[in-house]
Amino acid sequence: MGPVSEVDLEAEEPGFPVGRIGRVRWTICAMLFFATSINYMDRQVIALLKPTLSQSIGLTEIDYGYIVDAFQIAYAIGLLIAGRVVDKVGTRIGYIGVMAVWSLSAMGHALASTPFGFGIARFFLGLGESGNFPAAIKTVAEWFPQSERSLATGIFNSGANVGAVLAPLIVPWITLHYGWRAAFLATGVFSMIWIGWWFKYYRRPADHPTLTGMELRHIYQEAATQMGPNVPWVKLLGYRQTWAFASAKFLTDPIWWFYLFWLPSYFSAKFHLNLSHIGLPLIIVYNMSAVGSVGGGWLPAPFRKLGLSASSSRVFAMLVCACLVLPVFTLSNISSEWMAIGILGIATGAHQGWSANLFTTVSDMFPRNAVGAVVGIGGMAGSVGGALLAFFTGHILERTHSYAILFFLSSSAYLVALMIMRLLAPGLKKVEFGG
Repeated sequence: MGPVSEVDLEAEEPGFPVGRIGRVRWTICAMLFFATSINYMDRQVIALLKPTLSQSIGLTEIDYGYIVDAFQIAYAIGLLIAGRVVDKVGTRIGYIGVMAVWSLSAMGHALASTPFGFGIARFFLGLGESGNFPAAIKTVAEWFPQSERSLATGIFNSGANVGAVLAPLIVPWITLHYGWRAAFLATGVFSMIWIGWWFKYYRRPADHPTLTGMELRHIYQEAATQMGPNVPWVKLLGYRQTWAFASAKFLTDPIWWFYLFWLPSYFSAKFHLNLSHIGLPLIIVYNMSAVGSVGGGWLPAPFRKLGLSASSSRVFAMLVCACLVLPVFTLSNISSEWMAIGILGIATGAHQGWSANLFTTVSDMFPRNAVGAVVGIGGMAGSVGGALLAFFTGHILERTHSYAILFFLSSSAYLVALMIMRLLAPGLKKVEFGG
């Protein structure tokens, strides 16, 4: 397909049946979903193996906190670069590059035998994985009109939960039969398959060979208002909208990292679950979070039907998600394993719903050519927050063996973040760059 013509950019007729538009963009969304699933499988392996590594190499809570810090710091550094690189080289080549780096690094954990060795492997894993969300969010901005972006983001973001579900299904079995080193090697196979699929199938909408003209018009119906001049990365820091997004990521991303890296330890310490039994609680929790991711992406739609604006609908959806997280503060005093699973499932689902809408605020507030960079800035802030919380968590657990303070922080972070966003970017006002 050739370059987009003036006719191609005309909006589709109102009320035209959506089913006849075409579905190539949803295939692209499926590819993002699988990439995110692989991303989270790779990062979840060490959390599941933490009790095993504690016995085999003497890993302490503080050691583990430092290993998580190495990942988070590298993730933050990578996000400074990844978003801008993806903006410049494009999503087709950029996505292949970042997945290759993170997959090789994930398999490299099998070579480690000390906490320091795991820290090095984890650092390079963080560098590679930092590119996933900037690339995915930019792909959504390129392939979906604004009205569909939160749903598309929610769908691909639910891949994080699927990856977190597959890991406890696969990793314990491999570890028990072949040892923990084999568990780090196994996920590389999935990465190689995905890279081949992406390289063969992915193109920009205007260049995609199977995209219909009608679907192209649907994708580009808002093109005139979505494009803008190139803006230096540093200049983006001058906009309150950038800081609104980055502040929310700084406060709430660490909570997801905390769940991801410490829930296996929580269930092991609180309910004495070993490697053979840790899988079921985690599978239930992350299945619930997958529902929350898609549901959260859909949630603004009913608010729109009630007559609210797009930005108000987004904010109200985020408020609902923030409120659903509040019961987490009770977890340190709960003695029922199933009640803890239920509360955590709702909380992780609410986080993913929050995240789907938070990511979409970037494409709401910024033109397409700045989306990758802004997501990178926000992701960097989230990773810095995650590194601080990981350091704090390791020392708190080593000294107190209690999760009470950690669960209190987890329950309150979202409402605080939403208030800050409302102060910095009321109404999610659109950024207009000068020429």
